[in-house]
Amino acid sequence: MKKEYLKIDKVVGPLIHISDVDDVFYGEVVDIVEIATGTIKKGKVIKIEEKNVVIQVFQNTAGLAAGNSIIKFTGEAFNLPMSLDLQGRIFNGIGEPIDNGSNIFSLVEANINGRPINPMSREYPRNFIQTGISSIDALATLIRGQKLPIFSGNGLPHNELAAQIVKQARLGDNVDEDFGVVFAAIGVKHDDEKFFRKSFDDANVMDRVVMFVNYADDPIAERVTTPRCALTAAEYLAFEKHMHILVVMTDITSYCEALREISSAREEVPSRKGYPGYMYSDLASLYERAGMLKDQVGSITLLPILTMPNDDITHPIPDLTGYITEGQVVLGRDLFQRSIYPPVAILPSLSRLMKDGIGEGFTRDDHAEVANQLFASYSKVQEVRDLSQIIGEEDLSETDKKYMAFGREFEAKFLNQGFDESRNIMESLNLGWKLLAMLPLTELDRLSPENIEKYYPKES
Repeated sequence: MKKEYLKIDKVVGPLIHISDVDDVFYGEVVDIVEIATGTIKKGKVIKIEEKNVVIQVFQNTAGLAAGNSIIKFTGEAFNLPMSLDLQGRIFNGIGEPIDNGSNIFSLVEANINGRPINPMSREYPRNFIQTGISSIDALATLIRGQKLPIFSGNGLPHNELAAQIVKQARLGDNVDEDFGVVFAAIGVKHDDEKFFRKSFDDANVMDRVVMFVNYADDPIAERVTTPRCALTAAEYLAFEKHMHILVVMTDITSYCEALREISSAREEVPSRKGYPGYMYSDLASLYERAGMLKDQVGSITLLPILTMPNDDITHPIPDLTGYITEGQVVLGRDLFQRSIYPPVAILPSLSRLMKDGIGEGFTRDDHAEVANQLFASYSKVQEVRDLSQIIGEEDLSETDKKYMAFGREFEAKFLNQGFDESRNIMESLNLGWKLLAMLPLTELDRLSPENIEKYYPKES
């Protein structure tokens, strides 16, 4: 029989310390009952030292003290009920409905810490997921089963980009496989959450989306649980219901700051910039839940969004994320200041798995060459722009002037597109060819003669 404890040694932020505790296990769910009101708050065991236990509380700990609360150890791990009814629903950071709908009732439950994947069971990611955004689809292609973070900064339109990707994402043309989205909003403001919800409703995609929302004024302990709940739902839909699931998370920086605050409350020795030394392995425990399995139809593709403090890409959060994931999409502040949306800086962006999910049989046979040529040409644009600042644009060579014109058109027509504008991969590639036709043929050295003959715009 489980015991109830009336004595709390101390409360430190979201943590409760209790001594003389028997028969508990790490991760065990705890009910904290306020005697005066009968309110039940949830928590879990995060540390055990002999008979001393530390409990992380998911709600506010204000008012909890020795003598006014009952601590009940449930003997269960943190599980969520799993069902196809998750789709179209909105939950808080610990999986409780917040959309005025009923609770999810199911005989199937899953531990939020996930099921470890044997590396030998992983399938190499193939095929692409179309986001409808040219700069991503053509130049930093998202592959099924990939982990591709978006590096943003404070004030940049990463929330709009996240909403647009959720609205437009699909498996491609002529694909009849089941596709869904799990969206986790971590530490967001209430008006941001309303923006996401309205965007999904207006686009009529809410029925394929599972939302987990942790507000900025919610307890930080709930914040570190939110992405785990989202990934648990994704694992069920992908590996039990054989769906292809895109998981979009914003903002991983809020998650890491919650980790730092909890680590400080636990009096752990800090590492770089005060973040816990185990932040790398903690982030890996999230990111590595994405992927594909052999002999399984489903897949989990992860698109985490993080804001870089002071736009510093060497900050611990983007730095560690870059080690774990397979590329990055970087948003540029200079493009944003010139009213280009989405402000994707393509030169520092890359998708390491792109080469294996594009080309004939996946997108189009010219995709790789067009991407390489656009990268090379836009890189040349940056050199010419630097030169023009020294000698003036009027003194540039004719070829350099064409590069300047190409750069302006590339940013205005290829990178820039409306929030409600979705381009399929063929439209993006054709637009790339149209822009490349502004340059002399002698400059298109990344394109094969066969593809030039086949796709080069005839009217140019």
